[in-house]
Amino acid sequence: MINIVIAVAVAVLSGQLVAQEEKPVPKDSVRVTIPGCTKGYIFTAGRRTPDQPGSVDIPEGLHMRMSGPKKVIAAIKAHEGSMVEITGLVKRGQYNPGGVGIGGGVRITPGPAPTGGSVSANPIAGQLLIDVEGWRTAVGNCPLR
Repeated sequence: MINIVIAVAVAVLSGQLVAQEEKPVPKDSVRVTIPGCTKGYIFTAGRRTPDQPGSVDIPEGLHMRMSGPKKVIAAIKAHEGSMVEITGLVKRGQYNPGGVGIGGGVRITPGPAPTGGSVSANPIAGQLLIDVEGWRTAVGNCPLR
């Protein structure tokens, strides 16, 4: 009986591994793994822990807009309010913090040039994008809002 349970578990896990086969990364992009929280299509990078450092230096609190297969995004949305770790592709050069970091995720940067009082017509124009390939639950809690 125990052998059957183990065989079924191995079959299920190996099926998931095959389904998560990585695609080649385009030359203008980089694959990242980031822990954090979601609300709708917005992913907020969370604090890194020594055992889960992530794959790039994305500061805590950075917001990114998620795109990807509907099934993957729906599964992530089902875990809204819980810490998750997403893996996906980000265009190189999309994130350039500039300015001076003063600690705690705070950075001082020069303001934008005056534009004559006009406001951008696209509310997500300056937002970072991540093409989500996969996700998993992570240790930690999301802040209550």
